[in-house]
Order: sequence, then structure tokens, then C-alpha cells
Amino acid sequence: MAASAQSGSPARLKKVLSLWDLIFYGMVLIQPTAGIPLFGVTQKLSNGYMVSTILVAMFAMMITAVSYGRMAAVYPSAGSAYTYVGRTLNPHLGFMVGWAMLLDYILQPLINVVWISAALHSRYIPEIPFAVTALGATVFITALNLIGIRSSARANKLLLFAMCLVIALFFVLGIRFLYHHGQWAAIFSIAPFYTPSTFSMHRIWGATSFAALTYIGFDGITTLSEEVENPRRNVLLATVLVCLLTGLLGGAEAYLGQRIWPDWHTFPNLETAFMDVCRRVGGTFLFEAMGIILILAALGSALTGGLGAARLLFGMGRDGVLPRGFFAHLHSETNTPTYNILLIGLIAWLGAVALNYVGSAYEHAGELLNFGAFLAFMGVNLSSFWHFGILQRDAKRRVFADFVLPLAGFAFCASIWWNLNILAKIVGGIWFALGLLWLAATTNWFRQVPKMIDFSET
Repeated sequence: MAASAQSGSPARLKKVLSLWDLIFYGMVLIQPTAGIPLFGVTQKLSNGYMVSTILVAMFAMMITAVSYGRMAAVYPSAGSAYTYVGRTLNPHLGFMVGWAMLLDYILQPLINVVWISAALHSRYIPEIPFAVTALGATVFITALNLIGIRSSARANKLLLFAMCLVIALFFVLGIRFLYHHGQWAAIFSIAPFYTPSTFSMHRIWGATSFAALTYIGFDGITTLSEEVENPRRNVLLATVLVCLLTGLLGGAEAYLGQRIWPDWHTFPNLETAFMDVCRRVGGTFLFEAMGIILILAALGSALTGGLGAARLLFGMGRDGVLPRGFFAHLHSETNTPTYNILLIGLIAWLGAVALNYVGSAYEHAGELLNFGAFLAFMGVNLSSFWHFGILQRDAKRRVFADFVLPLAGFAFCASIWWNLNILAKIVGGIWFALGLLWLAATTNWFRQVPKMIDFSET
């Protein structure tokens, strides 16, 4: 009888992951170079105060991380803003949060194609038009996904090691450069944080909506909740500490960058500005080393992001959330969702060309990606408030944790979302409206519960 009961019980994952395992996993997800490609554009948007924008965004992300950690303890097998909102607030609202998250998955290859193309066009092959380099990058990434090539764990560890090595070298050479040109006064200064003649809180707040890209991915920690020792404590601590460490590392990189090259107006190219900072302190070697690891990181992110988005669309097609004929198609030999991969590649190339035509493609792509991300963050904070502050009946209310913190996180994320540029709001708003119409059409005008979106496919 005991054996039968044991065999009939649902399979559970072993709880083997410690707090430090989660922190390491989160830092791998975000990558130690996360803020570096944003440096030039953020400097322009903030008028030279990227450090301040990183720290403002860190505050909002740490509050949101608390909400993620607390909700992960309630729904340990889910780990998704979509699930938290759908189960706590309303399934239709949950679907719309999932629809907003879907936009992020689709756009992740786009933003990486934009950066790779900008780097190649401005630094290596300027005689080839941006649209052509974008096409080449898109075709290369799409072809690798079509034939089913994926990066190995060993390759990812080697890339992470190379990133850490190059960043450490930058810190050593950067500090030496500043000390040589002005000793300790050049190294330690409040200028990167505040200078009365140029500081504008309005510019800082507007730039934060772009600089918050530094933290995108920290919520992936919550997907491991079922495998964590003491998940109620460790998932929350890990999400908060990953945001803190990311902010401190990104802030330190930006601080040195601002001290080494304080006048952002003189950057030859904003997208690759940090590479110029590296050249100033480490010559051609550091310039090329930083360029190579950033391109490889963007390439890897585009590959995994494109395949993840294709698999998510496949799951939605298979489950009837989207039309099956197109989205649920699998290639008979490679077993890959061919149509979805091609669709995402087409979106990446057309989007890169279109965004480059209307201005800074990287800036627009980043803010558009944040449109969906911050809607999800707002949803998680609101879910945390609703679950712990309103629905919870069997525990004593804690005013700060259950009310103040999640509502403050919601307000901060809403403010950052509100400061997105107009193009991001227009394109994101159209996407959101399409999702709302699709939801209405598939639920008999919201009378039926919407079909689930399976984010585990990614």
C-alpha cells in the first residue's frame, strides 16, 4: 500500500538549490555586461547621469523583486507575472499581462539584432548600410534556430568567464587611468551623481525608463521555486540581492565610464560608446575585447530569445490560444516551429530597419521592450498587495510589507512606464489593443475564462 501510494503521488523536484545558487543563476540571466550597451544612449537621455538612473531603477526593481519573491512562495510551480495576476486578480487581466509579456519575448531578438547591426555598421563595416547588416545578422540567427543549434552550458560559462575577465580588466585600467590624470580626486567625485548646472530630475526620470533594461530577467529566478531550499525565504532574498548586485555593478561600470569620458556629446556613436571608453583606458586591445564579448552576448541572447519566443507561440498555437494551422506547425525533420522562427526573424529585421529610420533604433527598441515588462511588474506588485493585503484571511496584516511596499512598487513602475517615449506607447498600445480584441473574441466578450498561456514552453 505504501509503495502504491508513493508511486501514485505526483512527481516533485528535489529542493537542492541554495540561496547562492539562485543568486548565481540570476546574475547569469542578467549578465554582468547588462548595462554596458545602454551607456551612451542613457547618457544622452539623462544628460550625463547614467549612474543616477541605474540607482533609481534599482530602487523600483528591488521593491518589485520583493513582490515577485512573496508571490513565488504562494505559487511555487508557476513563476510568472501572468500566473500571479490571473490567479490573484482576474484571469482576463492575467491574459492581458501574458499578452504584454509575449511582446517582450518577440522583441528580445529585435533589440539584439539592432545592437549587433549598429556595432558592425559603425565600428567594423561602415560602408555597408545598416539595413544590410541587420539583414545579415537576422538571417544568421534565424538559420541557426531553424537547424536547431543551441548554445551549450559550457559555452555559456566560458562567455560569462570572458565577460568577468574583460570587466575586471576595465576596472583596473580605468582606475589607473583616472589616478594618473588626477589622482584620488579624479576617481572619487559626486559629479556622476549630481552637478547643479546640468542635473535635471525630469531627464533622470525619463532616462530611467530606458536604463531599467539593465535589470530585465531577474524574475527568471522565480521559475526555480520548486527546487529551492526554504523557497519562502531564499527566492525573495535572491531576487532582491540580484537586483542590488546588478545595480551596484552596473552603477560602478557607469560611474567609471562617466569619469573617464564625462562629455557624452563627443561620443562617435552612442550605441557603442562604452567601447570608446575602453579604448581610452586600454587601447585597441580592450576596445576589441569589449566589442567581441558584447557582440557574442547579444548573439547568444538573440538565439535563445528567438527560440524561446518561437516555442511560446507554438505552445499558444497548440493550445488554441492562437490559430493552430500556422503557429502549431513543426518541421518534420528538425522538430522546430519553423513558421514561428521565420516570423520572429522577419519582425526583427523589419523592426530594426523601421526603428532605425525614425531615430535611435536601440533606444526605441529598448523602451518598446520595457512597455510589456513594466506592465508585468505593475501586475505583480498589484497582485502582491491584493493577495497579502486584501484576500489573505489567516494571517495578521503587516502594513509595510502587505500594503506600503507593493503599492509603492506599483507606483514606481507605473511612473517609469508612463515616462516611456511616445513611439513605445503607440506601438505597445496597438499591441495591447489587439490582445484585448482577441481576448474578447475568444471568450464571448469576457464571459468565459481565457485559455492559458504556457510560459514553460520557453
